[in-house]
Amino acid sequence: MEMSRGLAADRHVPVMLTEILDALAPSLARSGALYVDATLGMGGHTEAVLERFGEARAIGIDRDTEALRLAGERLARFGDRFEGVHAVNTEVADVLPRPADAMLFDLGVSSLQLDELDRGFSYRADAPLDMRMDQTSDGPTAADVLNTASQDELERILKTYGEERFARKIAHAVVKEREKQPWTTSGRLVEMLRSVIPLASQRQSGHPAKRTFQALRIEVNDELRGWEQAVTSALDSLAVGGRLAVLSFHSLEDRITKRAFATASASTAPPGLPVELPEHRPEFALVTRGAAVPSEDELERNPRSASVRLRVIERTRAKGSQS
Repeated sequence: MEMSRGLAADRHVPVMLTEILDALAPSLARSGALYVDATLGMGGHTEAVLERFGEARAIGIDRDTEALRLAGERLARFGDRFEGVHAVNTEVADVLPRPADAMLFDLGVSSLQLDELDRGFSYRADAPLDMRMDQTSDGPTAADVLNTASQDELERILKTYGEERFARKIAHAVVKEREKQPWTTSGRLVEMLRSVIPLASQRQSGHPAKRTFQALRIEVNDELRGWEQAVTSALDSLAVGGRLAVLSFHSLEDRITKRAFATASASTAPPGLPVELPEHRPEFALVTRGAAVPSEDELERNPRSASVRLRVIERTRAKGSQS
């Protein structure tokens, strides 16, 4: 199979770039500001930050070694202002030399992973069912999940992570088919999904493999449990006045972000207390009320941005501070 390769700048359109730069600007305008891109991908957001904020330095974290290589080439012109780190985003606190002034998480599958068809993330080409974001890991692949999980577990994965209405039917078909031959490639899975999901639903809801592939990818990479840990670590790793921006591409990620931000920005004063004491004041304040969405112009330029939601929060006082 011919794999799509090329320069990162030619292959990736950063989502909601202007909105993110503007939201993070008060924190990045500081002298020597530290910016952390905890899901570096192909480096588009980081490149724009380093261009606009000439005194900032950036740390880019990614579990995907190919992404780090491509982003490193793209950002080499910034010299020691950029450092790439091979890690998962739950390890953000471990790789920072000090609290961050600004941080970005661009969640979900990257353009790199979708476009490199040999990785198995795309349902539009036949490829090995891998779906590991970190191919150096020895963790299970999508094929492993399909071949070893029980029917009940498969149903749970599809229903919870893919919000798939036909999870039970699909799980039953997966188990039945693997008894004939183990699952190895995406093309066979797509064919099975076309036969199992009713045509009326396919016409109404788009490609029949979309939700199953999403669910398998989330399971293989432990994305939602990882994000619950990572958002807490990220909030703890912000400097006072620092801002955290999160781009979510589906409701499950956004729900975790919304809940974490709401908790962080809420007063801890007991109900009925007539005066809020300093120690009960929240340590964070919401920058975006609700979630920001892409403009109509961006939707036309980059259809992949259709489902994205942006939330931003700022640390307003130090942890445990009463001032």
